[in-house]
Amino acid sequence: MRWLWSALALLLGRGRREPIAPSAVERPRIVPREDPSPRAELAVLALLGLATVAAVAFIVVYVLDRLPSQTQLLGLTLGLAFAFLSAALVVTARRLVPVEEVSEPYPEPQPSAEADEIVQILDESGERVTRRRLLKVAAAGAGATLGAALVVPAASLGPVAYPDALRRSPWRRGLRLVDSNGRPIRAGDIEGKSLYTAFPRGASHEELGSPLVVVRVEGTRLDLPDGRDPDLWAPEGIVAYSKICTHAGCAVSLYRTPLYEPTSKSPALVCPCHYSTFDPATGAGVIFGPAGRPLPQLPLEVGADGTLRARGDFSEPVGPSWWGVRRR
Repeated sequence: MRWLWSALALLLGRGRREPIAPSAVERPRIVPREDPSPRAELAVLALLGLATVAAVAFIVVYVLDRLPSQTQLLGLTLGLAFAFLSAALVVTARRLVPVEEVSEPYPEPQPSAEADEIVQILDESGERVTRRRLLKVAAAGAGATLGAALVVPAASLGPVAYPDALRRSPWRRGLRLVDSNGRPIRAGDIEGKSLYTAFPRGASHEELGSPLVVVRVEGTRLDLPDGRDPDLWAPEGIVAYSKICTHAGCAVSLYRTPLYEPTSKSPALVCPCHYSTFDPATGAGVIFGPAGRPLPQLPLEVGADGTLRARGDFSEPVGPSWWGVRRR
C-alpha cells in the first residue's frame, strides 16, 4: 500500500508546474514578450488532429485489405499524415516559438548564471502558449498513431489481423466438386492411375483451401487412418486431398503410378518443388520428402446425379505446417 500511495502521489505531482522563482521574474527579460496566438494554437491542434486521422485511416485501409485501389489509398493516407504533421511543426516554429533578433554578439555568459538563464528562457518562451497541455496531448496522439501506422505493415509477416484465416476453407457439406471450367465432376469420370484437380462450385479458385487433388484408389489398398470410414471419406475408392503441399505451399501436381509391377513403387502424390511424396491410400501420409504432416483430406459423397460432393470440411487445416499444426 505504501508503494501504491507513493506512485499515485508521484503521478499527480508530475503535472504541476514549478512556480518561477521571484528572482527570475525580477531579472530583465531575455526573450521579448509576445502576445499569445490562439489562432495559431488552434491551427496546430487541427493539423495534429488531421495527422492522427490520416494515420488511423492508413491502419484501417491496411487491415481491411480488400478496398479498390489499395496501394494508392495506403500511399495517400500515409503521405497526408506526414504532411499534416510537418505543417503543424512549421506553424509551431513560426507562430508559437518567439523569435529573438540580436544585432550584436551576446556577452560572455557567467558560468554560475548559465543554468538560470536557460531555465528563464524556457519559462518565458512558454508564456505565449495558453493551451500547452492540450497541444502536448495532440502531439502525443499524432506521434502514437504515426508510429502505429509505421508498425502495422509488420502484419504482412503473418495473419495478425485475421488469425483464423489459415483455418478457413470454402468447403461445406453438399458443395459440388467442379473442374477449372466450372463443370461438375462425376464419380464415373474418375479413372484409375489419373490425377484430377477440383474446386468448390461458386468459390474462388485462388483461396488457399479451394484446390483439391482427386484420385481413385484400389479398394484392396485403401487403409485410411482410424476414424475415417471409407464410405464417408472414399466412396467408390475415390479420395480427395488438399492440393497445397504441407511443406512449402506448392501445388501437388504429380501422380506416381506403377509402370513395372510388382517391382515399382506404389502410386503416390508428389509435390514437384521439393518432392514431398504422399500415399493417397493411407490418408496421404508422408512417405518421402520434407513435408511435416499428411495432406488434409476432404470427405466425399456421390450425389443422386452421380456428381461428387463434399460431405464436410477438411480433416485438418490446409497449407504449410506452422506452430501448433506441425506433426508427423
